[in-house]
Amino acid sequence: MSVHELRRKASDTTEKLTINLGVVDLGQIDLLVQEGFYSNRSDLIRTAIRNQLANHAEVVKETVARKTYVLGLQHYSRSDLEALQEKGEVLQIQVLGLASIAEDVSPELALATIDSIVVLGALHASKAVKAALADRTY
Repeated sequence: MSVHELRRKASDTTEKLTINLGVVDLGQIDLLVQEGFYSNRSDLIRTAIRNQLANHAEVVKETVARKTYVLGLQHYSRSDLEALQEKGEVLQIQVLGLASIAEDVSPELALATIDSIVVLGALHASKAVKAALADRTY
């Protein structure tokens, strides 16, 4: 398997996140936006999240190494999985970022070649493949 850099639309590389905030926190965010510190609420929230991730970067790095996660984007093509099937091998997918399984991968091929999936981030695959692997996805 190899890590592929794919050019995707911005909407394919971001995920929508919904959070609940207290009204006082929300008011303070709106004040900072109104005063021009941030362009909008999302800008402040993204900046705060990036700052926290930077604060914990070493822990993330150590954990990724210890748990052998692939960091970034990992793509599995039909030919990748067919080659594994021919060898009688199976995958334990562990990705921090984006794991994608090609749209032309059948649920049967996925079941035959993927033993488990742990994705901290997002998993892109057909609905049929996601459904087939539901009990193997953690």
